[in-house]
Amino acid sequence: MLVTISLYAGTALIMFLFGWYIRKRVEKRKTDSMERLAESILAEAVEEAETIKNTARIEMEEESYQAKAKFERESNTARQESQRAEKRIAIREQNIERKADYVAKREQGIQKQLQSMQEREEKLSEEEERLEQLIKRQTEQLEQSAGMTTEEARQALLGNIQARIRAEAGQQARSIIEEARQNAEIEAREIITHAMQKYTLDHVTETTTSVISLPDNEMKGRIIGRDGRNIQAFEMSTGIDVIVDDTPNAVVLSGFNPIRREIAKLSMEKLIEDGRIHPGFIEQVVSKTQEEINDLIQDTGEQVLFDLGVTGVRPELAMLLGQLKYRMTGGQNALHHSREVAELAGLMAQELDLDVTLARRCGLLHDIGKAVDGGPEGAHGELGRAVAEKYGETPEVLGCISVTHENLDEASPMAVVVRTADALSVSRPGALREPLQKYVRRLREMERLVNSFEGVSSAFVMKAGKEVRVMIDHEEVDDLRAVQLATEIARKIQVRMEYPGQIKVTVIRQTRAVEFAR
Repeated sequence: MLVTISLYAGTALIMFLFGWYIRKRVEKRKTDSMERLAESILAEAVEEAETIKNTARIEMEEESYQAKAKFERESNTARQESQRAEKRIAIREQNIERKADYVAKREQGIQKQLQSMQEREEKLSEEEERLEQLIKRQTEQLEQSAGMTTEEARQALLGNIQARIRAEAGQQARSIIEEARQNAEIEAREIITHAMQKYTLDHVTETTTSVISLPDNEMKGRIIGRDGRNIQAFEMSTGIDVIVDDTPNAVVLSGFNPIRREIAKLSMEKLIEDGRIHPGFIEQVVSKTQEEINDLIQDTGEQVLFDLGVTGVRPELAMLLGQLKYRMTGGQNALHHSREVAELAGLMAQELDLDVTLARRCGLLHDIGKAVDGGPEGAHGELGRAVAEKYGETPEVLGCISVTHENLDEASPMAVVVRTADALSVSRPGALREPLQKYVRRLREMERLVNSFEGVSSAFVMKAGKEVRVMIDHEEVDDLRAVQLATEIARKIQVRMEYPGQIKVTVIRQTRAVEFAR
C-alpha cells in the first residue's frame, strides 16, 4: 500500500514538474513574441513618423509655393488695374480739358450773340418807334379820308368778323345736325326694320254698327213685338238702338259703346236661335250674356298677357285689357294696337339690349286708360297712369304711360322705345281714320301755326299731314336762322298739335334773280 502511495506520489511529482516546465516554455515563447511585436510596432511607428514628417514638409512647401503664386497673381492684377485706372484718369483729364476749351469757346460765342442781340434790340426799338409814328400818321390820314374814328373802324371790323363767324358756325351746326340726323335715321331705320320684319299682326277695323242676319223677314215682326214691346225691352236692357229697315233678312244694331253693342249682338243672335222673343226672356238672355261677356273679357286679357309672357299683372288690369278689345281709336282696335306696340317695343328693346319683358309690359299697358269710363276726352294718359299706379305697377311702367302721351325731353330709354313703337303702329297707312272735317281743320290749323313765325312767306301741309314745307324770305332769314327756324317750328307743332306718328318739317330758302330783256 505504501508502495502504491509512493508510486502515486512519484507520478504526481513527475506530472507537476512536467507541467511547470511546459508553462515556463509557453511563457518564454509569449515573452519572445511580445518583444518581437513591440519591436515591429516601434519600427512601424518610427517609419510612420518619418512619413508624416516628409508629408508635412511637402505640404508646407506646396502651400508656400501656392501662396507665392497667388501673391504674384494678385500683385499683377493690382498692377494692371492700377495701370488701367491711370489710363482712364488720363483720358478723363483729356476730355475735361477738351470740354473746358469747348465751354470757353461757347462763352465767347454767347458773348458775341448777346452783343449782336442787344444791337438788334436797339435797331428794333428804333424801327418800332418809326413804325408807330408811321402807323399813327397813316391812321390819321385814314380817319380823315374815311370819316371814321379808330374805335368805329374796330367795331365795323368786329361786326364783319362776327357775321363771318356766325355764318361759319351756322354751316358747322347745320352739317353736324345733318350728320347726326343721318346717323340717327340709319340706326333707327335698322332697328325699326328688324322689329317690323319679325312681327306682323292683322288689324280689324270696326264701325259703330253691327248687322244681324235673320232667317227670314218674318223674324223682324217678332223682334219688334206687339206695339213695339219687344224692341223697346231689348233697347232698354242693352242701351243699343235696333234699326229695322227695308234691308232684307237683316237688322242693324247701332251704339257707340262697343261692349254694350257686343252684348246686344250676342243676345239678339241667341233670341233668334231660340225663337222665344218677349220682354221677360229678353232681360234674362241679356243678363246671362252680360256675365258671359265679362268672363270673355277677363279671358281675353289673361290670354294676351300669356301670349306676350307678361306676368304679375293684377286681375283688374287684365279685365281692363280685355275691354280694349271692344274699344276703337280712329278705326283701329285698341287691344290690337296695344298688342302691336308691345311686340314692337319688345323687338326694339332686344335690338338695344334692354329688358324685353319690361318693354312688352310697358307697351301693352301704355293705352290702358282708354278702357276706363268716365274720364275727360283726351285724358286717357292720366287715367292710365292713375289706374296702373292703383294696381301696383312699377315706376318704369308709370313713366312709359305718361311719356307716351307727353313730350320726350326727359324720357327714359324704355319710354322712347314705347313711344316709337306707338308711333309705328298709329302711323301705318290705314291704321287710323278720322272724319274729313276734323282732318281738314287740323291741317289748316297747322298751316296757320307755321305761318305765324317771322320770316315765313308761305307754308304747305303735304303727304296727308305727314310733312310741312315752309318757304322763307331769303332776305330776312339766313342759313343759320333757317336751321333754327326748322327746330322751333317742329317743337311748336309737337307742343300745340295732336297728330298720329311724326311730322317732317322742311324749311326751304332760295334766292331768285329776275331781270327783263328789252
